[in-house]
Amino acid sequence: MEEKREGFGSRIGFILAAAGSAVGLGNIWRFPYLAAKYGGGIFLLTYLILVVSFGFSLMVTEISLGRKTGKSVIGAYKQADKRFGFLGPVAALVPFIITPYYCVIGGWVIKYLVTFASGQAQSATDDGYFGGFISQFGEPSVYFIIFAVLTAAVVIFGVEKGIENVSKILMPVLVVLSIGIAVYTMTLPGAGAGVKYYILPDFKGFTVIKFMKTIVAAMGQLFYSMSLAMGIMVTYGSYMRKQDSIEKSTRQISFFDTLIAIIAGLIIVPSVFIFSGGDEAALNAGPGLMFVTLPKVFDSMRGGHIAGCAFFVLVAFAALTSSVSLLETMVSIITEKFGLKRAGSTAICLVIVFVMGMLSVMGYSNLSEVTIFGYQILDFFDFISNNIMMPIVALLTCILIGYIVKPKYIEDETTLNGEKFRSKGLYEIMTKFVCPVFMIIILLTPFIAEI
Repeated sequence: MEEKREGFGSRIGFILAAAGSAVGLGNIWRFPYLAAKYGGGIFLLTYLILVVSFGFSLMVTEISLGRKTGKSVIGAYKQADKRFGFLGPVAALVPFIITPYYCVIGGWVIKYLVTFASGQAQSATDDGYFGGFISQFGEPSVYFIIFAVLTAAVVIFGVEKGIENVSKILMPVLVVLSIGIAVYTMTLPGAGAGVKYYILPDFKGFTVIKFMKTIVAAMGQLFYSMSLAMGIMVTYGSYMRKQDSIEKSTRQISFFDTLIAIIAGLIIVPSVFIFSGGDEAALNAGPGLMFVTLPKVFDSMRGGHIAGCAFFVLVAFAALTSSVSLLETMVSIITEKFGLKRAGSTAICLVIVFVMGMLSVMGYSNLSEVTIFGYQILDFFDFISNNIMMPIVALLTCILIGYIVKPKYIEDETTLNGEKFRSKGLYEIMTKFVCPVFMIIILLTPFIAEI
């Protein structure tokens, strides 16, 4: 027999849990290196504009769809329109692909946290440290399993007792930690140049092509950062209380998410500027910025081992809140589809995470010679989910809401308690016209780049 649908016990619980989902490695790891790569202040300005328009509209849609139907992502799309029932399984595949490799990266974070906490920060500055670590099978597997089990331990306690209670603790701690580290970083000699590069847009020499690349990068980041088009917000929406405001909650979630992303940039970008003596080229370390460059940055600071330890505690908390939401989405799908108890569904999902996650671990060790379309295994999972599946889900969702069931389907849910949907005009324009165009651009970009 199917269990009664669980729910969040309070509005603040929903906001913190959803914000915890949005605040993850996308904010603290991915956002700063993209901001550094795509012009600093220009990327930041572009991202902020997209958050309040593009991101807001998609999040309102997904939360409303979940609350209106009271179902997981598979059932929600089918109930909205049977012809779009296929979209549920497509969207459901995304967390099943992302969660395993996300837990692998979460394991990397735990490894660095242990390294700094145990007073071995100096070893993390060696050029071959990160590469040597991930090229093994044993140690990365252990840290991956630890992170995955921690995630499952939160999920198995349920929505209110597990996810909501943990989010109420971790999210305030995460905000305080991030602000504290950012303030410390910005008071260091030489940090001002990094803050200026990060905050102030400089359009000199910024071509139209560079600007288009920045827009595409910012849109891609939005999915990753705000947990969109992967079933999470639909699932959390299905747990949301009917008396709570969707529009206000969406704005508050977006605020939390963007605040942490901006603060993370204030930690990382000025730090690298200090370490490199103001060389902007040092910011182009890409994904390796957090695991390769930052340990060297912390090592060069006075008291850097303490700052480094605090930073990786921050990243670990952020990674955990997001992995919990990913695994919860998987559990919700399995529970609804097969009518299992939460414990059984969590166990099944954990096995799936272990099996697929081990493939990502071995992609850098035992199976390092194996590539899929030129990508290593973890990179392929990341590409197929972020660059293909999520834009497709978002595009088809916009078509469903904008032209099939019409925006009123969502607007009725946002005004359920007699509240006015203040952003109705913006929402309709974004859903029917702007968002679909953005999705097509994202989908075509990899192919244009290849040509």
